[in-house]
Amino acid sequence: MNIIICGAGRVGFTIAKILSEQGHSITVIDQSSEDIQKIDETLDVKSIVGKATYPSILEKANASEADMIIAVTRNDEINMLICQISFSIFNVQKKIARIRSQDYLNPKFTKVYNKENLPIDVIISPEIEIAKSLQRKLEAPGALDNVPFADNKIRLLEILINEKCSLRDTKLKDITKKFPKLNANIMGVIRVGKFVVLKKDDIMLKDDKAYVVINASQMKETLDAFGHNEKISNKILIIGGGNIGFNLAKNLEESFDSARVKIIEKNKERAELIASELNNTIVINGDALDEEVLLEANIDEVQTVLALTNDDEDNLMVSVLVEKFAKDNSELSDKRTMALINKPNYSLLQSSLNIDDFIDPRMNTVSSILKHIHKGTIENAYSILNGEYEIIEAEIIETSELINKELRNSNLPDEIRVGAILREEEVIIPGSTFMFKKEDIVILLAKKDFLHVVENMFRISSI
Repeated sequence: MNIIICGAGRVGFTIAKILSEQGHSITVIDQSSEDIQKIDETLDVKSIVGKATYPSILEKANASEADMIIAVTRNDEINMLICQISFSIFNVQKKIARIRSQDYLNPKFTKVYNKENLPIDVIISPEIEIAKSLQRKLEAPGALDNVPFADNKIRLLEILINEKCSLRDTKLKDITKKFPKLNANIMGVIRVGKFVVLKKDDIMLKDDKAYVVINASQMKETLDAFGHNEKISNKILIIGGGNIGFNLAKNLEESFDSARVKIIEKNKERAELIASELNNTIVINGDALDEEVLLEANIDEVQTVLALTNDDEDNLMVSVLVEKFAKDNSELSDKRTMALINKPNYSLLQSSLNIDDFIDPRMNTVSSILKHIHKGTIENAYSILNGEYEIIEAEIIETSELINKELRNSNLPDEIRVGAILREEEVIIPGSTFMFKKEDIVILLAKKDFLHVVENMFRISSI
């Protein structure tokens, strides 16, 4: 597939890297010669210095032959204009734009995004996507991530294997003996920075991060089996009333009836604005780095603190302060802290600062974009380790070579693993004798080098 990426920042760079490694033909455009130089030195892609809104630059990128354009510059208006020009002049069929401004995303105005007006096929809003991701994390306490598939009937959980996990050091084939009613499939683990696909005689080790496909109705049972019996937080403190914090609070108001949410926002005008648009959330105007402000927010009662300001250092310091409160009061030892971090090097501080979870907005945005790269019956995709592996949701169609084949006879390589099936309303964890049928929704793991095999299996072609 020929793909043009406009914007060579962290998101654009990461997308270019992942897609080029998957075998796509990539061209990156950016005004910054410095960012383009980094692309040239690091990636095997075509690069152009220039404004992607200039038709001559898009022509130089061979836009008339492009299958897709991804606009992820730092400016919403430029991203929108890129999509317009690429369609109107070069007839690019699929156009993805990152848009941050909440005004552009207001449902009242989204009718403008169509072929007749503003031809954007997919809008990615990082702030909204991150807010949704955080809400899912809150729904699954004890899980590092919680990703919905198959109309929310199947979930992918990322779970840390700790000393409390009774499944640790147990061969995979013996896990069903311990938990015969558990409807789950361990797809693999991240171990010392690498993804390992576990086989039936393999075991999970302490500090592994396990990726588990489950029946969504068994979330609590699954987490209990893995030694995580944390309760869902209903007393939540959000630090920062920006777009992420505001959207999260709004989502929690709509879905968590029992949630008691507070926001600390430093800017007075912003605090007043979000207070007027939220119904049940308490908004406090103040600096969360001030212990008096944290006490005003009843930090001793809060179960989960999310530091979501635009300043990495502030997010780290607030989380450290919260951990200090928890350390000084043994009753608060189970307090959960999450921090939004843009600078990747800060992730090295997580364990030493004792922060429970770091949120990387870059990878959240990248994952949101990548799931739109595939065509056909692939409905969803989740990226693991910067695209080294993907969890994919696809539908069996009548032309698929999997139809009426047992799993053991499907000729799937070891690098592709089937996790779960949704057949009508039933979630199935398939055994070797499971037989695929038309309209089955399949959740599978695939290594990046074998994505083309997945496409062939499902008779799917890239755009």
